[in-house]
Amino acid sequence: MAEKDKICPRCEGSGWMLISEGGRTIAKRCSCFWEKQIQLLLEKAGIPKRYQNCTFKNFEVHNDSHKDALRISKQFVKNYPIQDVGLLFIGPCGVGKTHLAVAIIRELIEKKGVPCAFYDFRDLIRHIQSTYDPEADLTTSEVLEPVLMTPVVVLDELGAKRTTPWVEETIFYIINYRYNEKKLTIFTTNYLDKREEDKKSEFYKKGEDTLIDRIGVRLHSRIYEMCKIVELWGEDYRKIAKQAGYRF
Repeated sequence: MAEKDKICPRCEGSGWMLISEGGRTIAKRCSCFWEKQIQLLLEKAGIPKRYQNCTFKNFEVHNDSHKDALRISKQFVKNYPIQDVGLLFIGPCGVGKTHLAVAIIRELIEKKGVPCAFYDFRDLIRHIQSTYDPEADLTTSEVLEPVLMTPVVVLDELGAKRTTPWVEETIFYIINYRYNEKKLTIFTTNYLDKREEDKKSEFYKKGEDTLIDRIGVRLHSRIYEMCKIVELWGEDYRKIAKQAGYRF
């Protein structure tokens, strides 16, 4: 029998326990019920296998930007549900942006039972576009509903697909709806907010697109209105690990 199918010896699979309290017997939820609920939320969150083990504890801190980002991420979880703005993690590839975004929603699910969802920007666009096919299994509204309604959503790799009028309008609709309904969104992007002539630019190719180039002015403005900006800088972890002989 699979571990998840084993019958709990405390409640015999009912999810309820009878306990004595104040001289009377009352029914109380068994701990296995909440464990199953958390597991279900984790499965529904759609976290890619590569990132399923990302936590605050195993996030690698290599510089002050990593330290600040970790602190802000932990504070986000602590503040929820009174947290009133989302987060935009900005930085080059491989500095831990997605790791922290996933760690946040894992903590919210496991510690506070908050429904969360993870979406890759490119996959989400392709999924929405696929609903326009007359033979599609899902309608556009069915695809959009969890994106719009889930309390906390991670939108990973913002700007990875160059904007078109349709892409910009679709993403603006999603983000604006979540903003108006006070639902928190966490973004990650590999694109600089603007071209800068400081030490950060050493991690980017000269003349590379900025975030505005990739998503447009209107969408950029709305995201900045609804998010705290968190910058991470440094060398690509994956590249360093590969050079050191580690395998992924």
